[in-house]
Amino acid sequence: MSDPEVPQKAPYVQETNVGKYAWCSCGKSDKQPFCDGSHRNTDMTPVIVEIETKKNVAWCGCKHTKTPPYCDGSHKDLS
Repeated sequence: MSDPEVPQKAPYVQETNVGKYAWCSCGKSDKQPFCDGSHRNTDMTPVIVEIETKKNVAWCGCKHTKTPPYCDGSHKDLS
């Protein structure tokens, strides 16, 4: 599996409405933290998640989380 690009070394914290979201796992999307199809030439796929109540979400921005699509602080260990 390829290593993802790192769009930012911090989470994307957003108030998120109810609905389905496709979180970008490759780091190539121009619509971070969400997928825009840029992974097509990689072996990566987006992570689909359904948000059931409106809430603040810390989407992983470094793409190295061990709890995709949510930030787990992994960006602190990147050089």
